[in-house]
Amino acid sequence: MLKFVVVLSFVACALAGPIPEGMVSLSDDLSGRIVGGTPTTISSFPWQVSLQRSGSHSCGGSIYSSNIIVTAAHCLQSVSASVLRIRAGSSYWNSGGVTISVSAFKNHEGYSSSTYSNDIAIIKLASSLSFSSTTKSIGLATSTPATGASAAVSGWGTLTSGSSSIPSQLQYVNVDIIDRSKCASSTYKYGSSIKSGMVCAASSGKDACQGDSGGPLVSGGELVGVVSWGYGCAVANYPGVYTDVPSYRSWIVEKANSI
Repeated sequence: MLKFVVVLSFVACALAGPIPEGMVSLSDDLSGRIVGGTPTTISSFPWQVSLQRSGSHSCGGSIYSSNIIVTAAHCLQSVSASVLRIRAGSSYWNSGGVTISVSAFKNHEGYSSSTYSNDIAIIKLASSLSFSSTTKSIGLATSTPATGASAAVSGWGTLTSGSSSIPSQLQYVNVDIIDRSKCASSTYKYGSSIKSGMVCAASSGKDACQGDSGGPLVSGGELVGVVSWGYGCAVANYPGVYTDVPSYRSWIVEKANSI
């Protein structure tokens, strides 16, 4: 899964502390990628947006309504709304669709940069999206899928370890849900790092990675997770960790109506 600004090598990051799946800067050493991914089109993931800083892709996001985007809080640290915009309705982060400026954003009040607890945020757009076959909102799940449920994660993370460029075309992988208690069990190696409000997902050789943070984890046609953090990418016994959307559904609804 994605690593935020501080990027470690693919092997080394598996042994380091929790690394958010976050922002991409093309000046960074981009060691992550959607591992085992497949190119796709926005019509298959019409809720997906590219969150951009000063014109460069930094994170993913999901369309909640015509003017509200759901993303990860760690994607919005040390940044002002004036340098942010989103691109929606395109399979490519750097062309097509529409780009809209950000008027405001709200991070969860309890977000912790050390544990990535409450890693959820909403963005208010300066103007509303027009919905179409390539631009649609996605509903928020009301319950966390059981362990083993199929899900898909999408984004524009880099494709090869150590690459300094990100793919222009959207990628996705299919993964399986691992509920919080299972992910925190001895079956995996996270232990107490898995907090309330987190859910995991994994599949052999497949994972979200750098450039995918804030993006959607979708199961049953609903948003069940937001790409958050992990140790490495597709490392055995270290699933990708996502913010559990059902745990924050009421927060998202409340803040979307008041921001």
